[in-house]
Amino acid sequence: MKAFGKILGLGLLGLLLIIVALGFALTHLFDPNDYKEEIRQLARDKAHVELTLNGDIGWSLFPWLGLELHEASIATLKNPKVPFADLQMLGLSVRVLPLLRREVQMSDVRVEGLNLTLTRDANGHGNWEDIGKPLPDPAIANAPTSTPDASSATEPAKPESGERSVKLDIDSLTVNNARVLYTDEKAGQTYGAESIQLSTGPVHEGVNIPLKASAFLSASQPNLKARTELTGELRFDRRLKRYNLEDMRLSGETSGEPLAGKTMTFAAQGQVLVDLAANVASWSGLKVSANQLRALGELNVRDLDKTPQVSGGLSIAQFDLRTFLDGIGHPLPATADAAAFKKLELVTRLQGTPNSIALEDLAVKLDDSTFTGRVAVEDFAKQALRVRLKGDKFDADRYLPAKSEEAKGATAARQAEVKQQEATAVAGAGSTPLPDAPTQVAWSSDKLLPVDRLRALDLQADLSFGALTLDRLPISDAQLTASGQGGLVTLQTLRGALYNGTFEAKGTVDVRPAVPQIGVNTKINRVPVEHFIKRESPEQAPPVKGLLTLNSDLTATGNSQKALVDTLNGNASFTINDGVLVNANLEQQLCQAIATLNRKQLSGEPRGKDTPFQELRGSLVMRNGVASNPDLKVRIPGLTVNGHGDLDLRVLGMDYNVGVVVEGDQRAMPDPACQVNERYVGVEVPLRCRGPLELGAKACRLDQDGLGKVAAKLAGNRLKDKIDEKLEEKLGDKVSPELKDALKGLFKR
Repeated sequence: MKAFGKILGLGLLGLLLIIVALGFALTHLFDPNDYKEEIRQLARDKAHVELTLNGDIGWSLFPWLGLELHEASIATLKNPKVPFADLQMLGLSVRVLPLLRREVQMSDVRVEGLNLTLTRDANGHGNWEDIGKPLPDPAIANAPTSTPDASSATEPAKPESGERSVKLDIDSLTVNNARVLYTDEKAGQTYGAESIQLSTGPVHEGVNIPLKASAFLSASQPNLKARTELTGELRFDRRLKRYNLEDMRLSGETSGEPLAGKTMTFAAQGQVLVDLAANVASWSGLKVSANQLRALGELNVRDLDKTPQVSGGLSIAQFDLRTFLDGIGHPLPATADAAAFKKLELVTRLQGTPNSIALEDLAVKLDDSTFTGRVAVEDFAKQALRVRLKGDKFDADRYLPAKSEEAKGATAARQAEVKQQEATAVAGAGSTPLPDAPTQVAWSSDKLLPVDRLRALDLQADLSFGALTLDRLPISDAQLTASGQGGLVTLQTLRGALYNGTFEAKGTVDVRPAVPQIGVNTKINRVPVEHFIKRESPEQAPPVKGLLTLNSDLTATGNSQKALVDTLNGNASFTINDGVLVNANLEQQLCQAIATLNRKQLSGEPRGKDTPFQELRGSLVMRNGVASNPDLKVRIPGLTVNGHGDLDLRVLGMDYNVGVVVEGDQRAMPDPACQVNERYVGVEVPLRCRGPLELGAKACRLDQDGLGKVAAKLAGNRLKDKIDEKLEEKLGDKVSPELKDALKGLFKR
């Protein structure tokens, strides 16, 4: 028995030696390079690809089936002279015995200098679609088509239910200096990945596989380049179609046309899961940074096999939006407040598809303001923007475009002109010359509207503010509703409370024509008028105070303040109640006129004080920036003021003829020279007002020509009264009253 075992052992040893010797002989005496053409033909017949072997083939047989290919390329049979893949070297080896158990145990797999070229032609056909496809047989292609008999039809083979999947076991995978190029001729776009480096640890299904990769990515339209590095641990289960990338860290930097020459550094990390069986994916523990922007959150995707649906949450820490946008080549326009957009942070819940995104339950802090609500782009292609926000407070003036140097110069020139006029105007008796009409334009020529963006905008906005500052006006409980479609922006309403009054505005902005057209309807109810009057500084007193009620319907064309004012047309009506003409002593003006009629001199000095009034009202007809006011009425205790004239809104100037009517000897005059007697009751004292609107009544003077006519009329009345007295004395009771009236009427002519 021992001899048998010894003989058996010697036999097995001999067999093993024979196998080793055979393997040695095959690998050393058999050279596969002598059979390159046969290998190429085998690739054509079995794999249906065109294989080119320019380098040597190295191989080993046992215990590893080893293979090394050098300078090899693969092309489709349809286009054999244009390879879609080539490589400098491929080295791998597989244990022979585990292959019998359907297990692939490989040593290190190395790929050097892989070039993969993928192309989709103008008809949408990709060159990779022809991989493994045989050329059509000419005989079959030219044969007449016939309907196969159902009994002769060959059914595709079904895999056996008990078939086991191949088990992978690879010590490591290394790819050096690989390159992938994808060209879409129909879209005119090219994407590339160069200098691809990939290395892994042992590759086993169901366990974590350390992974490290890097590449330089590029795109042609627009030109964009990026350097990327990726690390993590990959785990996959082919049976469950489940793939995990744990502790994923992606970092790099990018530059190109979208960044206008600037460079952005980026980083992302988290846990990534893709479950193809359930058609879902997720990214948990998400952390993203781009320059100084930092964000946290999670993303979930479902319906991967249909239209993917994205959901999740996102939180962006406070950052400087202005600096961030400048750092990626998209600087914000200069704003009236240089500190605007310095602080931004948000928290939101995400909902989206490949063509839309919605920020639900949005909470935003912008500088000193807080907003809550929803912002969505329902269609990226149509720029369909939907906004519903509620803010605690918002100073819109801070975010308006800053004035250009040209606009600043025009403003300074007009302020200088107003100061010069004001220096010569004296509030009081008004003996100084009448101020000249202003000539300096009061409005900016800077562009107001982003016309191209508005033409493409699809907008629905619903905004509300606890406190809104607009054009230095503090509006409380403000509500704004607007929509835009195809270049027509409609302001359904802008309303709110203002200084214990209310206002409401509606209008349209039509940017479909070459020159924008604007229409606005405004209602203001009992709002202090002084807050609408432009002043050089808050300390400068307004020319008039009171509660304004205004209704207007106006139109204009253009894309600047100056253009809009120059083309302003429409109608308006206004009333100012319980008001004051500031630094305008109409009593003194009236006193000067009566003293002139009395041929006396005022003994006191002019005193600047306010003139209160009960009501000031009128209507306006706008024609190309000039507002005609034919029916100005002012009610002052003991006086009635009538006027008519023009307001030139282009230069903020006025030119008025005003008549002051004494209703009766009801007021104590400050000077004996202007005592009112009965013959002045009902007489209209003429004034002329001309100059900048900021001067108000300080720009008013006695109309000397008109005053002369009044004096002549008073003289005529006095002469008539004397004649009437003489007639009365002469005629006495000798004639009838009818005849007396007829004789008196002769002198009235």
